[in-house]
Amino acid sequence: MSNSFGSIFRISTWGESHGVGVGVVIDGCPARLPLCAEQIQAELDRRRPGQSDIVTPRNEADTVEILSGVVDGMTTGTPIALSVRNKDHRSNAYDEMQHTYRPSHADFCYDAKYGIRAWAGGGRASARETIGRVAAGAVAKAILKALCPQLEVVAWVQQVHTMICPILPKDVKAEMVESNIVRTADTESAEHMATAIRDARSKGDSLGGVIACTVRHCPVGLGDPVFDKLEATLAHAMMSIPATKGFEVGSGFSAPLLTGSQHNDAFYMEGARVRTRTNNSGGIQGGISNGEDINMRIAFKPTATLMIEQDTVNDAHEEVKLKGKGRHDACVLPRAVPVVEAMVYLVLADHLLKQRTTTIR
Repeated sequence: MSNSFGSIFRISTWGESHGVGVGVVIDGCPARLPLCAEQIQAELDRRRPGQSDIVTPRNEADTVEILSGVVDGMTTGTPIALSVRNKDHRSNAYDEMQHTYRPSHADFCYDAKYGIRAWAGGGRASARETIGRVAAGAVAKAILKALCPQLEVVAWVQQVHTMICPILPKDVKAEMVESNIVRTADTESAEHMATAIRDARSKGDSLGGVIACTVRHCPVGLGDPVFDKLEATLAHAMMSIPATKGFEVGSGFSAPLLTGSQHNDAFYMEGARVRTRTNNSGGIQGGISNGEDINMRIAFKPTATLMIEQDTVNDAHEEVKLKGKGRHDACVLPRAVPVVEAMVYLVLADHLLKQRTTTIR
């Protein structure tokens, strides 16, 4: 089972949803990078459960502990181990799921592949695994801040079910996103989305949607021309997040609606800088960043755990009924925003460190 991501800046997450704890080991972080637990905690607080009435009420502080790799507020260049203890897990809520496969979960596939699974809380298939990603993303963010101070990554909930936030990517600000519990970029949209999520929860149902993300002031030259194209590694990162079902960058799935003359991004000079007049490429051409904003969208399915009865089967291959129990998000998007940002930071830090080893320019 692979639990690692990245090449130069490499992370390995560990732990189960209802185990003792979860965390991450980071390898390849440069030495003498200023880093403290507070930087990491700030990002984990944005991901943690129980932060509003539209997310799971599981009460976890998600307090991070730095176990290695940092001395006196500086990284040492050795592996960084970060740990978060599980405090409020209630495994008895999953007793019925020990032998019964939850619809659209990983239960059946895990059993079929490994012959064993951590059934309480979903084990490694739980979104709680993303704590390690967000913690590591905070470290990657610190690297990028040191090497590319102007670089900015902003993600937001662009769509919940059929409701779409109309704000353009160029106009979205981080403070706008963090000003509401949905983490969208428009107050009116936030109210409608929150109402829809509450309504779905009251019916025992769930909603999906789309998270958009933009990267501003990205250096030119990140990414490789063949298998490690920047958009390919971003797609890998995004599609590894639980509940994701689609990814697009730039014009994405609207590209087939355009002709080549409509889609091509014409170059022009802005002083000494090469720019493009349009950005259908989404800031990436030939797998390499061109300095324009990198715009991407990630589709998330509705939460699979429903508080209504559904048809399923058990591990004896008998057809049975199952109704969800426990504490779950009726919509994962508000808490997935920092996860998306973390994965973008991980990809960019890895490519940036790789770029510094492959050219003397």
